[in-house]
Amino acid sequence: MEILYRDADILLCCKPPRVLSTDEPGGLPELLRTELGDAKAELRTVHRLDRVVGGVMLLARSAESASELSRQIREGEFRKEYLAVVSGETEPQGELRDLLRRDTARKMTFVADQPGKGVQEAVLRYVTLDRSGDRSLVRIELETGRTHQIRVQFASRGLPLMGERKYAVREDGCELALWSQRLRFTHPASGETMDFSAPPPAVFPWTLFRDLGAF
Repeated sequence: MEILYRDADILLCCKPPRVLSTDEPGGLPELLRTELGDAKAELRTVHRLDRVVGGVMLLARSAESASELSRQIREGEFRKEYLAVVSGETEPQGELRDLLRRDTARKMTFVADQPGKGVQEAVLRYVTLDRSGDRSLVRIELETGRTHQIRVQFASRGLPLMGERKYAVREDGCELALWSQRLRFTHPASGETMDFSAPPPAVFPWTLFRDLGAF
C-alpha cells in the first residue's frame, strides 16, 4: 500500500484496483491500518472510488477533518482529476453534460431523457492528451461526482473506456482504464492548499502512451 502523505488529520494513498473504498473487511481503511501497524487507527472515507478504479484517495483521521472535507466536496471546493484510456477518437477537448439515473437494484447508472425522481445532472470536462491508434488518453476533471459518471458518459457516446465490462462489451484484456490521478483540496486543519498526484501503473493499456508522469 503506497502512502503519499499523512499527518494527524489526513492520509493520502494510492488505492489499488479491486479494493473497496469503504471500511469493511478487506476494504481500504483496513488495509491501511495494517500498513500503519495500528488496528485501531481512525480512518474515515470522505469520497469513494469504484472498486475497479485505482489511484489517489484521501481519508480523514478524525470526525472534525471528515466533516470539513465533506463540506468542501459538497460545495465544489474539492477537485478531482482522472486519467482514462478511451476506445475511439475523442475531440481535443470537451464538456459532457447529462442527466443520470441510478438503478440501485441493477447497480447501474443510465442517461435519462428528462428530469425526474432520482435524476441528477452530471458534468465533466476533458482534454485529450495523446492517441495510440484508435485509442485516446484523456484527462478528466469532474464537476459533479455521480456513481459511474465517467464510465457512463463516455460509453453513452460510443466511446467506452478500455476494460469496460459493465457499460459496454469489451474484450480488451485489461482492467478498467480509469485512474484517479490528482486531488486538490484545502487541509482541514491548517487551511493549506494540498495538491497530490500519482501516475497509473506501467501496465497495458497505459503503456501505449509516452511517459504518463509528464501529464
